[in-house]
Amino acid sequence: MTKAGLGRRAGLVVVGTLAGFGLLALALGGKWTALTHALAAVPVATIAGAALLQLASLVARSEAWHRCVRAAGGTVRRDQLYRVASVGYLGNIVNGELGFAIRVAALRRVAPERTPKLGALAITEVPIVLVEAALAALVTFTLVGPLGLPWWLPIACFAVMAALALGLRRLALRRGLAGWWRGLSVLHDPGQRARMAVFVLLSMIAQILRNWILLRAVGVDASVFDATAVLVATAVLGLLPIGPSVGAGAFVLILGAHGVAGVAGAGLLLAGTGAVGALAYAAWALADHLWDGRAQLNRRVSHHVRTRRAQTAAGGVGAALTALPIDRRRLVETTYFGGVTHEQLARILFPYHGASMGRLEPA
Repeated sequence: MTKAGLGRRAGLVVVGTLAGFGLLALALGGKWTALTHALAAVPVATIAGAALLQLASLVARSEAWHRCVRAAGGTVRRDQLYRVASVGYLGNIVNGELGFAIRVAALRRVAPERTPKLGALAITEVPIVLVEAALAALVTFTLVGPLGLPWWLPIACFAVMAALALGLRRLALRRGLAGWWRGLSVLHDPGQRARMAVFVLLSMIAQILRNWILLRAVGVDASVFDATAVLVATAVLGLLPIGPSVGAGAFVLILGAHGVAGVAGAGLLLAGTGAVGALAYAAWALADHLWDGRAQLNRRVSHHVRTRRAQTAAGGVGAALTALPIDRRRLVETTYFGGVTHEQLARILFPYHGASMGRLEPA
């Protein structure tokens, strides 16, 4: 994407975010006091727990992505991929597409030799999205009541997603899993596919629990099915460029009948804890990167110290032999070094001289 395109998308997200919060303010009307009370009543421990669930969800989704990248031929280390993913999930706070673009570009920049080509790497996200969409379609029945949808819609949605996944798998196999299609390799391996789907499921369960905890915290008598419906609505609204207002909008849209102030407060807490979880993930990534850099620096310093000690020892051997009388030095050279002269020995032990003066010059 060009800089001009990025600028237009950023501007669209800003406008969409303002519009989303504007609609939320309009829906609240004069209920700002009730919203404030609902937010103030939430314990700090509950907020911390919701942020921890968000962190767990991001880690599980990172592992699912790692499975897809490995199946596509990538050999990037898990810790490197997690660090890159954490930066991308910070971008998700603003917009999901922006976060995805950051993850792909950053991983190619950090480990270009250990990741698939750019096109294949971008496609590695498709299997995860397919699993998320299939699971979301499976639980779409939670939207039947709140939105008055037909009962058969969840079955139809799940059938469509299953057919799409099967069709993409067959098409990728027909293309020999080469080029861009290599990014779908995880769909060809039953074991990797199952493990990837499990981590995606764990990520979604953490999100559902977070929704449910926040709804109960603000006093809304919501069920797990309500929390699931909110998750599906959040995913759908997330396709729109409305930024951090997605969570609050989804809560009001699905559960507004339970009280706009309470569910709007839960939506705002959803956005807040999501940001805290992403920041905590990024903070871990930064600390891990600094620790890794410190370990590399320690290894370099230790290697340098050992090298200098070896240089000093080699120079000392040459100096000791030079100080001996010629006949005795010849005896030592013949007895201990097989006739190798001290000049030749110095070149063998240390092919540079001047180490003691802090410089390296060819001998």
